[in-house]
Amino acid sequence: MKVNWKRTTTITIDIILALYLVAAFTAFNKPDQTNVVCKAVTINIEDETPTGFITATDIKQRLDKAKLYPLNKQMVSISGREIEDLLKKSAFVKTAHCHKTINGNVTISITQRMPLLRVKAENGEDYYLDDNALVMPHSQYSADLMIATGKINKKFAQEQIATLVKTLVNSSFWKNQIVQINILPHQGVELVPRVGNHIIYIGELPEAANRQERQALITAYINKKMTRLEKFYKYGLSQAGWNKYSYINVEFDNQIICKRRTKDKV
Repeated sequence: MKVNWKRTTTITIDIILALYLVAAFTAFNKPDQTNVVCKAVTINIEDETPTGFITATDIKQRLDKAKLYPLNKQMVSISGREIEDLLKKSAFVKTAHCHKTINGNVTISITQRMPLLRVKAENGEDYYLDDNALVMPHSQYSADLMIATGKINKKFAQEQIATLVKTLVNSSFWKNQIVQINILPHQGVELVPRVGNHIIYIGELPEAANRQERQALITAYINKKMTRLEKFYKYGLSQAGWNKYSYINVEFDNQIICKRRTKDKV
């Protein structure tokens, strides 16, 4: 078989020329990334709420301090990984993602750890628990959260009180009514309401070695006590008066023990 070398050479040259033209056209239209600078920085805090501890200003200041804030820097010199790693070191950051575009925009997206409860223990410890029952350090920001006081160590706060608070905040009524939880030396639980000049005693929280079993027991225990107390609020205190009693004990089943104020005693 005779090969037409002239035709083959012509086809090869045509292919090379076509590839050259495509490469040249692409290079001509593609901006020189070494000269592109960051024109805008967008900081998104995806779950920003009044109880959160992070603001866009905080993020900017943290990046400025580390000389990582992208604005007016060449895009090729901006390391998204460095920005993410720095922000993840914050005790209040859950996730951090940095995205760059070829036209000079940088977007930083943050999700934050959400505080559930503030603990001011008798031993002097002052910290927050997040919605996963993990410890967060005390912050300069104040949040409108329930506060736990008294005989509390971190283990008890994480294993017992966190589930108690989650159960209370799942109720639209008790979420707004209970402002303080006080733990007595024998680990009995007192609740301080927003409305009504009295203390509520609910007894000791159930215990179990297994985490899921313990959470289920505490949730059921609290729901049972607070459902009965809510009925007493509606049909008892609404008639007798919110300030008639100084102490309301719902520890025992099928009964509510109330202590009158001294001035109300006969």
